[in-house]
Amino acid sequence: MTDIQNLKPECIWRNFYKLTQIPRPSGHLEKIQQFLLDFGREAGVYAVKDPAGNIHFRKPATPGYENRKGVILQAHMDMVPQKTPESTHNFETDPIQPWIDGEWVKATGTTLGADNGLGVAAIMAIMEDKTLKHGPIDALVTRDEETGMYGANELPEGELQGDILMNLDSEHWGKFVIGSAGGIDVTATLDYQEAETDPEDAAVKVTVKGLRGGHSGLEINEGRANANKLLVQVVREAIEETEARLACWQGGNMRNAIPFKAEAVLTLPKENIAALKEIVDDWKETFNDEFKLIEPQGIELTVEEVATPQKEVPVEIQDNLIDAIFACHDGVIRFIPAYPSVVETSSNLAIINIGEGKAAIKILARSSREDMKGYVVGMLESCFSMAGMKVETAGSYGGWDPNPDSEILHLLLKEYKTLFGEDGIIQVDHAGLECSVILGKYPWLDVVSLGPTMKSPHTTT
Repeated sequence: MTDIQNLKPECIWRNFYKLTQIPRPSGHLEKIQQFLLDFGREAGVYAVKDPAGNIHFRKPATPGYENRKGVILQAHMDMVPQKTPESTHNFETDPIQPWIDGEWVKATGTTLGADNGLGVAAIMAIMEDKTLKHGPIDALVTRDEETGMYGANELPEGELQGDILMNLDSEHWGKFVIGSAGGIDVTATLDYQEAETDPEDAAVKVTVKGLRGGHSGLEINEGRANANKLLVQVVREAIEETEARLACWQGGNMRNAIPFKAEAVLTLPKENIAALKEIVDDWKETFNDEFKLIEPQGIELTVEEVATPQKEVPVEIQDNLIDAIFACHDGVIRFIPAYPSVVETSSNLAIINIGEGKAAIKILARSSREDMKGYVVGMLESCFSMAGMKVETAGSYGGWDPNPDSEILHLLLKEYKTLFGEDGIIQVDHAGLECSVILGKYPWLDVVSLGPTMKSPHTTT
């Protein structure tokens, strides 16, 4: 597993391996924050944790280079904690187990954390290098980017010193990002009084799993299956055809990841179980036919008998919730007219939790236009308000407007062509990047984002 330390450039992979050994799931960053502070002090550079929980490094200019433009390097310290169903990994205590598979570095049973661990590793390599000749360098390693960009949003004004911001959180080598989408979290909630389950009823758990999942920004354009949207079709027909009732539902676990698993417990008359199993088999065939080119590994749809719960969702609440989930838009809404291959606006039906008298549905809406972001929020509010749910928004961040005349962009394109003999690609991403938030506080910065090639960094595949 330590073979990755021998990859080139060794200075980056050695540091990345160290990062894989430090638990750093979003929301649990105390160990990585202390690790980075200790690293900075050992490297002999300024290192401090700011009031937002970000780690800030500063490296003075090489003598004679003091008048060069200051560069700010930026990455985030947290990683998306996803694991395979059979994995016993504890992200708060266990190290990641990386391994080499041909030309790719992967992790055993979990996400790798290359997003954005490789960006942090690159910063570490630059901070510890005593041979580089450079102008003044700041480095900012932000906290909890994956769950709401909290570190960037709470970044104190006046903390950073520099003229150029190089964000190291992009995922295609040779592509230089100069714009990204904004986003907002939309949450619909409802408290309800549970109903008594008919003691003569049986209960089954219907599960959709085995989907690819993926990044709800970078991969939303691929049309990957959403486990919540598949399950609602099965549950709706089960209610209509087999007198089933909804007891509980759990689907998805990250607001910025396409959900790859969802399950619901249904109660129903014992004599209707066979009919429900036929419905499940029919939907499994339909789903696998519909997504055979997108989910080639095969979609799993299972039904198993379970203990009958004492409580379930009242009929009128159940029907309203199912209708709202069915009606909720998921996926691409519009592409950018000037860049027709780039998604402008989308929504991801990310997390559903229903049971024990509470329902909560969480969606991440993205758009590079503020008016379209507002449109999506209004659409979702209308959808869930009709189901009697309370709709709230949080974590809003603006888009990053492209600047094709960026000085640092054209310098990087020139250097890339010199080094690799091919032209770099200018790109606008649908993913949210912290650049937009930082620019809101440091509007004079010349900004570009770049990084190594990754595939599905928010999943275990």
